[in-house]
Amino acid sequence: MTRLLTLNKYFKRNKGKLSLGILFILISDLTQVYIPLVLKDSIDTFKNNPSIDLIINYAIIIFVLAVVSGFFRYMIRQTIIVVSRKIEFDIRQDFWVHLLKLSHRYFQNTSTGNIMAHATNDIGAVRMYVGPAVMYSIDTAIKFIIVIAIMLSISPILTVYTLIPLPILSYFVYKLSKKIHKKFTLIQEKFSDITTMAQENFSGIRIIKSYVREAFEIEKFAKESSEYRKRNMDKIKIQALFTPLLFLITGTSIILLILIGGNMIIDGKLTLGDIAAFMFYLGLLIWPTIAFGWVANIIQQADASLKRLQTIYSEDIEIKENAETDNSITEIKGTIKFENVSFKYRDNLPEVLNNISLIVPQGSTLAIVGHTGVGKTSFVNLVSRLFDVTAGNIFIDGKNIKSIPLNVLRENVGMVPQETFLFSDTLQNNILYGIEKTDEIMLHKVAEIAQLTKDVNNFPKKFETILGERGITLSGGQKQRTCLARALAINPKILILDDSFSAVDTKTEEEILVKLKEFMKDRTSIIISHRISTVKDADNIIVLDNGIIKEQGTHEELLEMSEIYYDIHFKQLLEEELEREL
Repeated sequence: MTRLLTLNKYFKRNKGKLSLGILFILISDLTQVYIPLVLKDSIDTFKNNPSIDLIINYAIIIFVLAVVSGFFRYMIRQTIIVVSRKIEFDIRQDFWVHLLKLSHRYFQNTSTGNIMAHATNDIGAVRMYVGPAVMYSIDTAIKFIIVIAIMLSISPILTVYTLIPLPILSYFVYKLSKKIHKKFTLIQEKFSDITTMAQENFSGIRIIKSYVREAFEIEKFAKESSEYRKRNMDKIKIQALFTPLLFLITGTSIILLILIGGNMIIDGKLTLGDIAAFMFYLGLLIWPTIAFGWVANIIQQADASLKRLQTIYSEDIEIKENAETDNSITEIKGTIKFENVSFKYRDNLPEVLNNISLIVPQGSTLAIVGHTGVGKTSFVNLVSRLFDVTAGNIFIDGKNIKSIPLNVLRENVGMVPQETFLFSDTLQNNILYGIEKTDEIMLHKVAEIAQLTKDVNNFPKKFETILGERGITLSGGQKQRTCLARALAINPKILILDDSFSAVDTKTEEEILVKLKEFMKDRTSIIISHRISTVKDADNIIVLDNGIIKEQGTHEELLEMSEIYYDIHFKQLLEEELEREL
């Protein structure tokens, strides 16, 4: 259970309210356990001196005690349970902050559904520990101590006999809780699988419908749901033993009370009021006894959930600021230098980039071409520090990229990735996502550069048009141009276009490139493209092959080499010729 100690920082933040809650528990329990003593006195007094006034007086005392106990029971929930909700909020926020700090690599290797399961079920299970479990643990301990002390003062022998079955009940509850813990872990794992499947199905709904795989996906989901139901039923069957055990064992205590207590009344050792008080106290002890096992169950489930959450918290934040960071750097200009840079995604994988050395002067355009899988995207990901180099160094304006504060670096690097992503929000908010305040002038400027203005004018609500999930209401070309506008809106010193015109027709692409040339004056551009027409005007073109720079030069210089670049260019010319003939 040592993992639960990591919650101490959350308890410390709320120690004032928690302390008040403990005080309320004490007051509530003291008033509640005093009621049987009043009842005992009233019964014994009525036996010797029956009086309506006495009945009223005792009734008023019991009523007042019950009201006071009930009021402070309410206040317990207003403190400890409210604190548990605040702690749940803090845990969820900290979890979210940690997630956003994790590297791009983590999200490549972890399913969205699995993360969602952590953020819902697991955090909820931990809240049950910091709320009900803590509250009932303290309540149970206080009540147990006070009640047993009073019972012993009335009759030690009767106390021992009537309490014998209760530890047995607590033991069985604990044993069942351990089994429930195992079942709960399996349930959480299956819930992650179902969440992942649902998320993938919703994201890929067009593919499912295009390939007429609805029936297949329904059947697959039904199998997963059936297994999830089975695991829940296994847990419920174990939980179903609680009630029979409760009645069996508590019934045994009552039988012992009647048999032994009845004989003690006959022998004159106890009064009827004593037995009534004992009956009341046994009732008060039944819940604490069950609570020991129930709380153990909650702790077991919380421990399982916290263990799952810890797997995420234990993930290293690979890309972060450290002792090398120079916080005096507040801007960059855009000169990029690769110095013997090598990179691989994991230690056991081959290098994607191998000993790359290159300078991209400020205000120039570097184009990168090459066949699929040669390391083009990996190259540009290093510039924005989505990944760090395995060997070598990258410099921007002569400063090691690791010394530049992350927010300064990324605020000055506009990146349009291969895979477009748009939020389910207005077109305007998607374009201006990277800036704090709405800037109408910048909005229209970047829309014009990205050749979006004509499209927007045809939308009923113009820039206020709500895009569907991932921009599903836009065409492929419109998505890419919206992402381009978003990258330009931050006014970047370095612009990276990673095959960002693949869904844009060549005429529109030419218009964009003409406007981009003016916008990117004195800024640095890196363009990845399979189209030679996109990169032919770049100041420098490199051809990557198996992670190394195979060719380098201008368009004309590379054509003269008659190697990879020439072959790509020649094939594209043939394709264009065939298209014209068709």
